Amino acid sequence: MSEVLQTNYSDELPKRILEEIEKVAKEKRLKKNEAEKLTEEVKRRYFVSKFEPGDAIGIIAAQSISEPATQMTMRTYHFAGTAGIKVTYGLPRLIEIFDAKKDPETPMMTIYLKKQFNNAEQAKKMAEEIVEKDVSNLVSNVSLNLNENAIELNVFDKRRMSAIIKVVKEVFTDLKVREKDHTIAFITKDVQDIKELQKLKEKILGIHVSGIKDIMNAVVRREADDWIINTIGSNLEKILTIDEIDGGRTITNDIHETMQVLGVEAARNLVIGEALKTMQEQGLDVDIRHVMLVGDIMTFKGAVMSIGRYGVAGGKTSILARAAFEETIKHLVRASIRNEVDEFKGIFENVMIGQVIPSGTGMFDLIAKFDE
Repeated sequence: MSEVLQTNYSDELPKRILEEIEKVAKEKRLKKNEAEKLTEEVKRRYFVSKFEPGDAIGIIAAQSISEPATQMTMRTYHFAGTAGIKVTYGLPRLIEIFDAKKDPETPMMTIYLKKQFNNAEQAKKMAEEIVEKDVSNLVSNVSLNLNENAIELNVFDKRRMSAIIKVVKEVFTDLKVREKDHTIAFITKDVQDIKELQKLKEKILGIHVSGIKDIMNAVVRREADDWIINTIGSNLEKILTIDEIDGGRTITNDIHETMQVLGVEAARNLVIGEALKTMQEQGLDVDIRHVMLVGDIMTFKGAVMSIGRYGVAGGKTSILARAAFEETIKHLVRASIRNEVDEFKGIFENVMIGQVIPSGTGMFDLIAKFDE
């Protein structure tokens, strides 16, 4: 069967697709004529999916994404079980992705567990362990004892007292400690002013005790056979060091963090995945190839660039195309000082001056030899 495929279609279909067809044919135990029918159908779909030389695919992709995006809502929704924390949704999230914002409004993670830990009990235990806990999360009451210059903390769980004392003493080595029942008193001699004591209290309450920094909340949910932990807050680097976590499937919605931890290809995949998910949540069906083109253009230089004046649009070689987008005077003055030349190789600059664009039939010059 593989000989048939190689003979008839090797010049028309890529090797990878031929291998995929062969694999499916073996799995389904297709006969020779059935395998040929399958290959014909794949070939038909493949050629329908291709674009013609000279197609303005950038313009088509931009229009195909932005036209449905005008129908997106500006609302936000509540993330289940997280006490009404609002998650960025709809058009604001799409703008966030394509602007490659360094700090997303709602950083989130989707954490998967390895097979042996993939159960409700382990998932709940892990969710509890990874949530960041400061001193303020572990105390029920805080008071200032002005007679002794002390800050007194009433702790929920007596077992946590030693951990609180240890982390506070690491930061403030000169504080004296007194324990009694559920209360810890941190006594200082250096502070005489009540304002200074208040500042010291705030610093102590903000000290990190346990969990993973920046993970503010975690919710466990079941999806098919997987127990998944969704978090508000993101720290991919630290999460991936935990043995129970399935690093191959765990993701964050922070593009720059993904770039830093996993590299540019992972960042590209995240741009594509997040953009598609955001549009599908709104019931919009956009061909993945348009979004893939945007993902490629945002990451092809080896770093994540925004689609904007400081990224893709601002990096165009054409002076007129840059000037037409934003900051017109700046681009024209800078180009004149640097003695730059616009070679009119793109679409925008040719449209601006009324020339035929170098796309479609405009890509070619017609040379005719007339009889005298």
